[in-house]
Amino acid sequence: MANTVQAKKRAKQAEKHRQLNASQRSMLRTYLKKVVKAIETGDKEQAENSYKAAVPVIDRMADKGIIHKNKAARHKSRLNGHIKAMSAVATEAAASA
Repeated sequence: MANTVQAKKRAKQAEKHRQLNASQRSMLRTYLKKVVKAIETGDKEQAENSYKAAVPVIDRMADKGIIHKNKAARHKSRLNGHIKAMSAVATEAAASA
């Protein structure tokens, strides 16, 4: 346990920051899950809308240091790739029908 006044203050600050970071990380995961769920259901329009809503949140969390910038880029790239693949599958199905 912290003994000095400044150590006690830093412990309180660290706890506040931990809770804020946990909240923001949870929000980020929620946005990512919304996109993934829309992709899994096959609703391209919903997936695109969810992706557009998630991108600013992902970037903001990377700027704040909640996640690494490369992880943010990886999430955006993979989600966008899945959405683009949905349209490729749809055009293949339409062409074969």
